[in-house]
Amino acid sequence: MIKLGVNTVLFGGFDLKTALTNIKAAGYDGAELSAIKGMCEHLNLDQWADQVKEIKQLAGDIGLELLSIEEAALDPERLKKAFDACSALGIPIVNIGPGGKMNVEEDFGKQSDLIAKQAEVAATYKITLCVKAHVGQVIFNTPTTLRAMEKIKNPFFGIDMDPSHIYRAGEKPEQALPAVISRVKHVHIRDCKGPGPAPGTPELQACGRGDIDLVGYFKAMVNAKYNGPVCLEVIGAGKYELNRCAIVAAESYGYMNAVLKSLGAR
Repeated sequence: MIKLGVNTVLFGGFDLKTALTNIKAAGYDGAELSAIKGMCEHLNLDQWADQVKEIKQLAGDIGLELLSIEEAALDPERLKKAFDACSALGIPIVNIGPGGKMNVEEDFGKQSDLIAKQAEVAATYKITLCVKAHVGQVIFNTPTTLRAMEKIKNPFFGIDMDPSHIYRAGEKPEQALPAVISRVKHVHIRDCKGPGPAPGTPELQACGRGDIDLVGYFKAMVNAKYNGPVCLEVIGAGKYELNRCAIVAAESYGYMNAVLKSLGAR
């Protein structure tokens, strides 16, 4: 079964207990812990060992599975801490961006080499390191994703397929997904209003509010028998009131759950 979760960055203005409580109330199966330096650090990688007991207890008491963490930066020192934290927390996936600048060949070589090296480190923990195509970075569309897949054969390297970035690269995510699905281990999900470069306000990132054919995207996912996590990742809500964050989470869950039920996937 596809598991639905929320990246806690949506609740970046609140503590982790509040975030997890509202994620559970919205109906989700699990959560992705945000460890994004400078944006939202519900998991503080510099002090992760001090948080393990509390995070485990919170997740257990609230009844949420810890599906993944997003570290975001391709920083070997921080990734080592992320792998250590995931190992202690029983989290199987670390998500990052590729970094570098799009259409700069030297950057692609450098960043893909670094990703490959960090995937080797991840393998020693039996944790999957996932990277997603990201607007403006070296991996930004399907062709560059396929280049990375061809170069990095390590089974502990995976693709985090975020339709909003693919959409802003000028592609149709529902058509792009089958080309990369063989290596997709995680999905960051959100809608997107307009061609970008930004995905729109947090409300317009709620699933069903934007311009992406998310029904077609989920159909492609189900047709390929994908059964990994799908985590809502909404950015820009750091100063929102709690009810506005909770509405985005709940509305997105209702949309995704209904679509997946109609496809026999929940």
